[in-house]
Amino acid sequence: MASDFSPIDFKEALNQEQYDAVTAPEGPALVLAGAGSGKTRTLTYRVAYLLSSGIQPNEILLLTFTNKAAKEMLERVEDLTGIPRHHLWGGTFHSIAQRILRTHGEAIGLKKNYNIIDESEAEDILKSSIAVVDPKFIKTKDNPKPKVIANLISYARNTRTEISDEAADRYPFIEGIGQKVEAFYKHYKKSKLSQQVTDYDDLLELLLVLFKENPEIAAIYQKRFKNILVDEFQDTNQLQSDIVDSFATAHQIMAVGDDAQCIYTWRGANYENIMGFTDRHPNAVIHKIETNYRSTPEILDFSNAILKAQPSGLHFSKELKAVKPSGEPPYFVPVMDTRNQAQFILKRIQGLIDEGFNYSDIAILYRAHYHSMDIQMELSRQNIEYQITSGVRFFEQAHIRDLTAQVRFASNPSDITAFKRFTGLLPRIGPKTSENLHKFTRTYAEKNTLNFCDALRSEVVLKKVPKDAQEEWESLSETIYELNQALETEKPDAIIRLAVDGWYSSFIREIYPNWTDREEDLISLIGFASRFDTIEELLAQLILLASETTERTGEERKHCLRLTTVHQAKGLEFPIVFIIGLADGLFPLKRTIDDGDIEEARRLFYVACTRAQKELYLCYPMLNQQGNNIMRLNPSRFIQEIDPSLFQTLKIAPNRAW
Repeated sequence: MASDFSPIDFKEALNQEQYDAVTAPEGPALVLAGAGSGKTRTLTYRVAYLLSSGIQPNEILLLTFTNKAAKEMLERVEDLTGIPRHHLWGGTFHSIAQRILRTHGEAIGLKKNYNIIDESEAEDILKSSIAVVDPKFIKTKDNPKPKVIANLISYARNTRTEISDEAADRYPFIEGIGQKVEAFYKHYKKSKLSQQVTDYDDLLELLLVLFKENPEIAAIYQKRFKNILVDEFQDTNQLQSDIVDSFATAHQIMAVGDDAQCIYTWRGANYENIMGFTDRHPNAVIHKIETNYRSTPEILDFSNAILKAQPSGLHFSKELKAVKPSGEPPYFVPVMDTRNQAQFILKRIQGLIDEGFNYSDIAILYRAHYHSMDIQMELSRQNIEYQITSGVRFFEQAHIRDLTAQVRFASNPSDITAFKRFTGLLPRIGPKTSENLHKFTRTYAEKNTLNFCDALRSEVVLKKVPKDAQEEWESLSETIYELNQALETEKPDAIIRLAVDGWYSSFIREIYPNWTDREEDLISLIGFASRFDTIEELLAQLILLASETTERTGEERKHCLRLTTVHQAKGLEFPIVFIIGLADGLFPLKRTIDDGDIEEARRLFYVACTRAQKELYLCYPMLNQQGNNIMRLNPSRFIQEIDPSLFQTLKIAPNRAW
């Protein structure tokens, strides 16, 4: 260690729980670091402790999920010890894998100068492979597009499941899909090797292949890394877990994570990796870090109660303990509906601003993006700046604009911009082809005194459509015609329902891996449309809301209210947190209840509540309206499970100030 750095007083710098983990003797250890307990600090000081104990920098391997996390930790280690961070082996799973493959990849046919391709480049190679193996596959309606197949293949590779089984599970209605996707993947794999390129998943898979086929190479790293530290262990998928185990054959591992914050199984994270840690690494010592520096005792009491409702034996027991002084218990806020919810939140936010808080101190969290629709509308009306962490604003999303364009055009067939938007989704139809099709159809309709939308369905127009798009065109043109006819007699919500159920509902299943989320967004528009008397009013509002810019400078973003899904909020903290849509069917989602994935949803609620530092508001809309149907909602089961003495209920009259 550099002579100009003073020895670290670990006892002074850490609390007792952190100190015990940081100074633990070498050997397998699982550190269960609760929300807001200083997990990163613990990991950083563990590395510094090992270095100060005489372990050499290249004998430590630190695996993280993001480059940012690795950079921050290694910079802090350098500040503490004076040892340059580039002397340490620290980084993401992918960066460590590519570093080893650069040195030893030739043993499995990978030259030192291989290139790593990005997602779009990988998709292009896969598309070419599909075209070689089955030229008709991409052109056949109802078959998933290359982007969706790429997502499916990646998921199977990361979860270490059979690609053919994954494809058959997702598309049971397509005969032989499992074998076809397997064949696509085999050709894709050969193509990459011949080009000496790898995709991101290859980096991890090929590292395991390298170690398995060359035990002498594996032994170099198994002996070198006397200490292996893994961050966010609860988020590892099976592929990453297998990599960790391939390094840690002597069980020289410390895994840091929190089973209560495992919320990414839908993208491959394996909950059993953390729960089965002691089975794979016998004699592992478990350290619990439960002192929370983030939230008030009242918020922590409520959050602890969420975990107590978990089934016994399926989780590690832990209880967060507060350092902060006492505050207000969480507020449970039943409201009439989502509009009333938005009005309450904005009135309360104004009160918080009057009390001295900044907009940037406040976050609104939700389970699904469409839950924030009314709040985004209300914020726009009141000209309050806000930032969406979980993507673009609701009405700016591509699928919302695509659907809106269809309704716009059906109500005004002269709208070439709308026509170009939805016809441009079809293969081989670009802006110029769209314009030519519109011009031809208009001329044909006028010559034959036809309704423009009726003319779109004609054989004459169909023959002008590029061959690859003709099958989709028939379904699309039928939907546009039905929308056009419905405009005369139907209310806005019925028109939107027709659009949602039409051509676009099958189209999004073919092109978007996350089509279920997008479908929920579109369905939510039906209830939104029921608030308008005419389609003109609805379209005007949709266009205005979608046209607002979300461009913000770094300085402006600092002063914005934050809107985000709970998944995107993990790792963040805010003085004030509003959690919205806390009704069964919304949080947890209906499909979560139907699929029986309640435990992950409960952990997600725990993550949401533990983001709050000072005040927590839990909003429950009692009614849900879709068209003429008004449905009574029950409070979220996650609220009903908790002792009412741990929260206070606010009764809000509709449209009345808080």
